[in-house]
Amino acid sequence: MKQEQAMVPEAEFRSYYGQPVIKAPVWHEPHMPVYLYLGGLSGAASVMGAMAGLTGYDRLALTARVTAALGAAAGAGFLVAELGRPERFLNMLRIFKPSSPMSMGSWTLAAHSTLTAAAAASALATVLRPAGDAAILVAGLTTGPVMATYTAVLLADTAVPAWHDAHRELPFMFAGSALASAGAAGMLATPRAQAGPARAVAALGAVAETVAGIVMERRLGLVGEPYRQGRGGRLMRTARALTVSGGLLTAVAGRSRALTALSGLALTAGSLYLRFGALEAGKASAADPKYTVVPQRRRLEAAEPASVPPPSPS
Repeated sequence: MKQEQAMVPEAEFRSYYGQPVIKAPVWHEPHMPVYLYLGGLSGAASVMGAMAGLTGYDRLALTARVTAALGAAAGAGFLVAELGRPERFLNMLRIFKPSSPMSMGSWTLAAHSTLTAAAAASALATVLRPAGDAAILVAGLTTGPVMATYTAVLLADTAVPAWHDAHRELPFMFAGSALASAGAAGMLATPRAQAGPARAVAALGAVAETVAGIVMERRLGLVGEPYRQGRGGRLMRTARALTVSGGLLTAVAGRSRALTALSGLALTAGSLYLRFGALEAGKASAADPKYTVVPQRRRLEAAEPASVPPPSPS
């Protein structure tokens, strides 16, 4: 018996007149990516400052305190510039919503900025040292880790495919990048005899960022294309090359100040490029309907449960 052949070809996905099916993020450059970088830098620097103070690396602790305070202040400035008016940031503090990454991030930034500013001022003016030590310890144990990672959660909590589907690896990639940038700042601004922990932090961050990024791109498959193609791909490849180069230079710099400086600058640039690349990849995935439609169809074909819970019976 002759096998019956399908007469209707498989339908191709398409959106209405080829328009995006989700709204693209409206965050601006350089405001938002620089804020993402500075927030991570400040958070990781506060952790490094607290640990350096506890272990007797006083000069590195001072550098880390100042870095954390400047990063938080400058990051807040870029966030206000992104929002357009300062009162919009103040309005974000009118509510406290634990389930909202934006709300928690706003409160964390406010608390972190206050703590790191107090710690840096105390160290520079050599007044109220116990209060300053307590402030950096609280920041390093609480707000610092949140600052280093919450921006990744903020991105993953959107409907943008390249961010939402990367929710497993994005916080690790951002945390690694934050550690690399904080370690780089410590290496650049601290005498070599006191900068050993900063070099270790920088190398650890470079490894974590690189591994998390590779795992993320391989796991995402189609949705990970914006991280490999177009402007986003170029930015991400540049970030990885700078981070890997900076990490390797950190390990082989020895007593060379020139190589140490090159390593710190490469890690700093790599961290910045990473934020620009992630933002660009998100925009590209939101603009092309296939990154939204194809994964949904594959989940339906695989009979995966929907991400939205069914309504409860009345």
